[in-house]
Amino acid sequence: MKQFSKYKSVVLFIVILIAINFVASHYFERLDLTQDKRYTLSKASEEIIADIKDPIIIDVFLKGDFPSEFRRLQNETRQILEEYTAKNSNISFNFIDPLAEDANAQQVAQQFYQMGMSPARVNVMENGQNSETIIFPWAMANLGEKSVRIGLLKNQLGSSDEDRVTNSVQQLEYAFTDAINKLIYPREKKIAVMRGNGELPNANIADFVKTLQQYYFMAPFTLDSAAVNPQKTLKELREYDLIIEAKPTQPFTENEKYILDQYTMNGGKSLWLTESVAMEKDSLLNPNGSAFALPQNLNLGDFFFSYGLRINPSLVNDLYSAPIILATGNGNDTRFNPYPWFYSPLTTSPNDHPIINNIEAVKFDFVNPIDTLKNNIKKTILLTSSPKSKVEGTPREISLNIVGKEPDIASYTDGKQALAVLLEGEFTSVYNNRLKPFKIRDNLDQSKPTAMLVISDGDVIKNDLQQGEPLALGFQKYTGTTYGNKEFLLNAVNYMLDDRGLMDIRTKKVTIAFLDPQKTAAERSKWQLISIALPLLILGIFALLYTWLRRRKYIRKK
Repeated sequence: MKQFSKYKSVVLFIVILIAINFVASHYFERLDLTQDKRYTLSKASEEIIADIKDPIIIDVFLKGDFPSEFRRLQNETRQILEEYTAKNSNISFNFIDPLAEDANAQQVAQQFYQMGMSPARVNVMENGQNSETIIFPWAMANLGEKSVRIGLLKNQLGSSDEDRVTNSVQQLEYAFTDAINKLIYPREKKIAVMRGNGELPNANIADFVKTLQQYYFMAPFTLDSAAVNPQKTLKELREYDLIIEAKPTQPFTENEKYILDQYTMNGGKSLWLTESVAMEKDSLLNPNGSAFALPQNLNLGDFFFSYGLRINPSLVNDLYSAPIILATGNGNDTRFNPYPWFYSPLTTSPNDHPIINNIEAVKFDFVNPIDTLKNNIKKTILLTSSPKSKVEGTPREISLNIVGKEPDIASYTDGKQALAVLLEGEFTSVYNNRLKPFKIRDNLDQSKPTAMLVISDGDVIKNDLQQGEPLALGFQKYTGTTYGNKEFLLNAVNYMLDDRGLMDIRTKKVTIAFLDPQKTAAERSKWQLISIALPLLILGIFALLYTWLRRRKYIRKK
């Protein structure tokens, strides 16, 4: 009977163990014990992930021998992807080493360049020796025949490797969720690229338009028919969710302004890249190396004034700026050298708004300061110049002769200047209590809730050309520097058209603790000695103690 009871206990134990394993395999809960909840997915991410019905495979090219900082990025990427797979089993991921099997690094790098994924070169400090290695901080999300590139490394100017990794980890959730969003949701919203008022040519906005096409339907739109059939023009424009005005140079008529105003009143959103000063960097490329910056009247003063801002006909000169590239020499001896150029401010972010949170510096050229005016519209200054700025009135001669001259630092006392302002709320019509240019059936004097972003430089959206082909927006071909222009504008459009709360993920804060490399190098030998000698010392003490106890035991017996 006792034996039966014993077997019964064993069987019961096995049954309980099997039951526990079954429950654990089907029902489990992951606990995020980090202080900043970095592995807890946002509500927007969970909702998007829940909609995945077909397998999505994410290939991550972060496998290999990395410096310690980038191993942290590797580990954090793995951790966040495990959260995705835990939420939906249709998501899987692989870590791939692009340089496995002794692959040629330069050839692999060229292949990644062709796919639009730039490799990164990082410095490795080990045992006092500095060396350079190449990494591929990218991932590729695949759904059937559709693929989306995912950048994993944030390259902010002047940031250390630790800062780059911290900023990158902070944006991992947004990067992966945004990629999945592109894969599983069809394009719904429509954007109109405005034409007819001397805007930038198609080739100079090609890269940004191509980027937006991953999210939205894109089409050109002209206001030419505003003079003859304004009602029809307005009706057609209202079919678009957002309009982009990319550096108009010809004045707007009252009919055109009224159509744009009523578009806004009906809830239409807009991105304005417009200037009050006519000045181009190319105009300096003449024998004299100079040109005049002149005020430019686009007949938009009352338009923006009614909405709560003013673009001043002056230029921002900023000590914190991007260089100008000038050629020296002739023929095969031609060299392209960078020189300080204070008319190309590199902007700073005065807050942590989702549009500008954790982005690279945005490059401007001959930008105008913006004044904000009091009204009921919420105004958020997204980008400013640095505190070391000064405002210069126009008309004014701009000359390349200033290149190489020491600036008068004492004159840079005008402080930060607003260069990009987001307007949100219910707008009052420009033509409220005014004579309308023409009659429409459904005139509105107060808008539905909407948004408008005004940037006082059209060149922010302008990509360079190489042999007639557009380069990536923000990329400077002679320096190899990439500024944050594309990311800024893309974030802005996504924010204004976002109905899933995806952009809110960008404000997530993550704090990562890194080892101090200088202290680590200085104390390396000490800790190596401790890690080797201390275990041996402890082992020796136990051996002596054991020997002493055995001797004492046997001596007593004798």
